[in-house]
Amino acid sequence: MTLLFRRGLPAIGLALLALPAMAAQPPGGGAPPAVGVAPVARRAVTESNEFIGRIEAINRVEIVSRVTAFLEKREFTEGSEVKQGDLLIRLERGPFEAQLAQARAAVAEADAQLQNASVTLNRAQALLNTVAGQRSNVDTALAAQRSAQAQLLSAQAQQRQAQINLDYTEIRAPIDGRIGRALVTEGNVVSPSSGTLVSIVSQDPMYVLFTVPVRTLLEVRSRYAGRGGINAVAVKVRLPDGTLYDQSGKLDFVDIDVGQDTDSITLRARMPNPVQDGSLRGLSAGQLVSVVVEAIEPAQLLTVPRGAVITDQRGDFVYVVGADNKAERRSIRMGSQSTPELAVVQEGLREGDQVIVDGLQRVRPGSPVSPAPVQGGAAGQGPGGPGRPAQGG
Repeated sequence: MTLLFRRGLPAIGLALLALPAMAAQPPGGGAPPAVGVAPVARRAVTESNEFIGRIEAINRVEIVSRVTAFLEKREFTEGSEVKQGDLLIRLERGPFEAQLAQARAAVAEADAQLQNASVTLNRAQALLNTVAGQRSNVDTALAAQRSAQAQLLSAQAQQRQAQINLDYTEIRAPIDGRIGRALVTEGNVVSPSSGTLVSIVSQDPMYVLFTVPVRTLLEVRSRYAGRGGINAVAVKVRLPDGTLYDQSGKLDFVDIDVGQDTDSITLRARMPNPVQDGSLRGLSAGQLVSVVVEAIEPAQLLTVPRGAVITDQRGDFVYVVGADNKAERRSIRMGSQSTPELAVVQEGLREGDQVIVDGLQRVRPGSPVSPAPVQGGAAGQGPGGPGRPAQGG
């Protein structure tokens, strides 16, 4: 037993000495880990920024009564679209028709008095050159004729006012748009102090208002200064369900004031809103949406696949295959034009650098790797399937 123990001791010692060496060996018999790489290259990127916005109608009208009368009949369907000039509400006409008839009678009476005053004036002027004529009679007749003329003008004005009041008993749509819910029902007395009877909002086009930081606005202006300024961007809308509205708009207004609390400014774009699916429209007044401001033409920007970018407490970085196929950590600064597929790199990389896209979990800074190009420059697209680099090259 003693002999066996002594002979086994060197073997156990050798085994213990070999353990650190075995642990230090990389998996796979010491071969560097295989990784997929893609080149840093300039690609066509549609630059875009996204903000929160709200849809507003270009025109909004609150319908009120101009006269005091009973509401006899409602001629519109709530929620439907109306055209300018369509009859919406009928008010009681009888009292206003009587006022108009009375005003017409007053006009006729004033006209008769004017005719009589004119005859008297002519007679007094004819007698002025005779023995019976007196200058005072002519002056009196002239004053009476002018007074009668003024009374006729007053009566005609009252007739016009009576006609206007009668016309106000038919309330018509002042604009094209969609009409809302009736706030006063038939049989009620309405007046100018009754408030809104119903509202109409225009439908096509619509406004979308959104707020952007002043810094972002300055960057956009600088970026597109050589391509027409704000005319070089298109505005799109992402609906609450995440779908992109199929119409594009144009910026048409930048507010004159900057919010003191937020250092932001309000922009407005005009969006087409045609009828879809027979009767419905894509946008509604007051709707909360996401506003996508993007360039009309794509720009050539320095990019890497988005899957190559890692973020930690120190910021964004990538692994670059450097000399002797060793992985190097490079801190980068991404541009706001980045997309879910591509990261636009403003600082930290040069065109042609090889960044690691696949196998990042096996990479350590300064350690050797076995790079192979990823097909199409995107992770998971190689012939080896997701997460594998393409073979060859």
